[in-house]
Amino acid sequence: QLVESGGGLVHSGGSLRLSCTVSGGPLREYNAGWFRQVPGKERKFVAAISRNYGITLYDDSVKGRFTASRDDGKSTLFLQMDNLKPEDTAQYFCAARISRSIDGYDRESGYDYWGQGTQVTVSS
Repeated sequence: QLVESGGGLVHSGGSLRLSCTVSGGPLREYNAGWFRQVPGKERKFVAAISRNYGITLYDDSVKGRFTASRDDGKSTLFLQMDNLKPEDTAQYFCAARISRSIDGYDRESGYDYWGQGTQVTVSS
């Protein structure tokens, strides 16, 4: 089970830190990712973080502003979001995948478990 928290309303240029608590299995066994979705559109990849070495990958739209991290001891994933823009407004989801392959890390279908989402709203 994955549970996100930390969403909210912030002004443009502000920051938020999303958390995702994982239960039901050791987080260290999973690669993980963050996605976002606006109403009427498909869920889009934001960031991924690997098991073991915590290698991160980002969509170009957030590169340099968002930072994904993980604390396996606390079974928690994090997404630090800085210099937020109105176009970052969306429902944000964390996800975990069993696959060890890099294939599919940026696709919704590549993940096995999902959180319920947390809303992030950035005002201009």
